[in-house]
Amino acid sequence: MEFNEQLKAFSSRVKQLQPNIQTEEATKMSLIVPFFQLLGYDVFNPSEFCPEYTADVGIKKGEKVDYAILDSNSPIILIECKWCGESLDKHGSQLFRYFGTTTAKFAILTNGVIYKFYTDLEETNKMDLAPFMEIDISDLKDYQFSELKKFCKTNFDSEKIFSTASELKYTTLMKQILGNELDNPSDEFIRFLLSNTYESLKTQKVIEKFRPIVKKAFSGFVNDLVNQKISSALNDTSVEEEKEEDTISEPVSKIITTEDEVSSFYIVRGILAGTVNVSDISYRDTESYFGILYQDNNRKPICRIQFGAKKSQIQIPDENKVFSKYPIECLDDIYNYKDLLISVAKRYLD
Repeated sequence: MEFNEQLKAFSSRVKQLQPNIQTEEATKMSLIVPFFQLLGYDVFNPSEFCPEYTADVGIKKGEKVDYAILDSNSPIILIECKWCGESLDKHGSQLFRYFGTTTAKFAILTNGVIYKFYTDLEETNKMDLAPFMEIDISDLKDYQFSELKKFCKTNFDSEKIFSTASELKYTTLMKQILGNELDNPSDEFIRFLLSNTYESLKTQKVIEKFRPIVKKAFSGFVNDLVNQKISSALNDTSVEEEKEEDTISEPVSKIITTEDEVSSFYIVRGILAGTVNVSDISYRDTESYFGILYQDNNRKPICRIQFGAKKSQIQIPDENKVFSKYPIECLDDIYNYKDLLISVAKRYLD
């Protein structure tokens, strides 16, 4: 069974078991330990998955974190556990104390349903107060499958995860802010919009007057953006017919540009923003692949993307236009090849 399918099955099991779990110990045995077993760790080998790992903090000796994942007897991930019915909001301080006393680069706070992933983006050897990723096992998002896969034993690369953690953290925080503004626009956000649209004095009374208008405008903008992407994806290449005597006419082209292909184009264009002018990034769809080009020039390919029912891939050219194939399980996997895509685009600037 593929990793994604295993996660989906585990998610269903968590939702089934959670109502009957009443203690922290039961949470560990029923939800948390099986999760790390799913990630490929030998949870019955204390030299790899160590329970009650000692992390001395200052003058306090014998402080213990619930679990530590070890590599060559050194901790690489610390795990603090709580009961599945307990909120995690007030428990980050424990991990914060442990983090700076060990060699671990990552820390996870979990109640078996919510997993909060931490590292030290802000200050070396000092755990950030905010997690760079938060996952609800009972409500997994598509992009989270690929992020969790990075923490599998066979894939674990501390430097690679750390390099993408910053973007993931701030993207998540910004999405939360935008979501909050969409639901309940703040005074600052309303004042910002009014500074470009309303010339009179922006009093509190004026702000309250415009609050429902801003909310309606923001919602409309998001809906228009979604509809535009869907319309673009569903806008099939026009079919020309050739009529021949005693034959049935057939469409000239069978090309259908899908929503995933259009989304991949916008992801690649976003990756290359700041390297080249995004208006120079275009795409051409073919029956065999979806091509993304520089300056709409077939001699300047950025990449080719193929989506299939069983296997999807991105193809990236080298200096001799020889394409190498890289697997992608979801759209967010394209970000894994950010450096390669940027290097391709830079070649066309020389």
